[in-house]
Amino acid sequence: MPRLSEVIAALDALWPPERAESWDAVGTVCGDPDAEVGRVLFAVDPVQEIADEAIALGADLLVTHHPLYLRGTTTVAAGHFKGRVVHELIKHDIALHVAHTNADTADPGVSDALAGALDLRVTGPLVPENNLGRICELDHPETLAEFAARAAKRLPATAQGVRVAGDPDMVLHRVAVSGGSGDSLFDAVRAAGVDAFLTADLRHHPVSEATQHANRSGPLGLVDAAHWATEWPWCEQAAAQLDAISDRHGWDLRVHVSKTVTDPWSSHHTSPGAPN
Repeated sequence: MPRLSEVIAALDALWPPERAESWDAVGTVCGDPDAEVGRVLFAVDPVQEIADEAIALGADLLVTHHPLYLRGTTTVAAGHFKGRVVHELIKHDIALHVAHTNADTADPGVSDALAGALDLRVTGPLVPENNLGRICELDHPETLAEFAARAAKRLPATAQGVRVAGDPDMVLHRVAVSGGSGDSLFDAVRAAGVDAFLTADLRHHPVSEATQHANRSGPLGLVDAAHWATEWPWCEQAAAQLDAISDRHGWDLRVHVSKTVTDPWSSHHTSPGAPN
């Protein structure tokens, strides 16, 4: 079996830590570099449910997309849920490694995995300067409503589901996708001249402005999926990449992807609402 340091070196080659944003917190959170690694679990969030899953699985390494300590800390005391995760992982000899914005800008990266889950053909990056997001073509034209239904069918189900802004009957040929929060990318989306943009965490004012401000090819359709759902496909892509590395090196790693839904929203409630 490889040592943790060897596996981390392979992961850093896939997602170089220097490609992470300056505000990000990527890399190894805990783990003995000399410990042997036989089983690896990939997940989006380093939360207690995922730590428990890693323990039950007998994993030696947990790789997550989201950082545990994004804003830093001065303590890992178990009285706080983040410290408790660290304590539980160390107690069971499980290392934790994070690939966040360095996985977003990788090639292939998070948005490639999202495009693949939707069966879209990638033609290039949405933001070439940092390789962020992807511009894609549909195999055949379809309406915004049909594209949203495709996303709802192919992405993991969440309480939020998929929201749509724009004319549901508008016909799409080219779309942009970006895993995770994407409403800072509207300038790039408009410049790309795509017909629709699929991402997560879209807010009221950017959406309102985007639907009113047509791009050079006409009105823009928007598809808003849950943040977790747009990034989960990366776990499968990353696991396949590590599987391939394991085969090349003869490591015989057992690589798993968590299917635990860690999207924080737990239910969807509808009501007639108050009168305007």
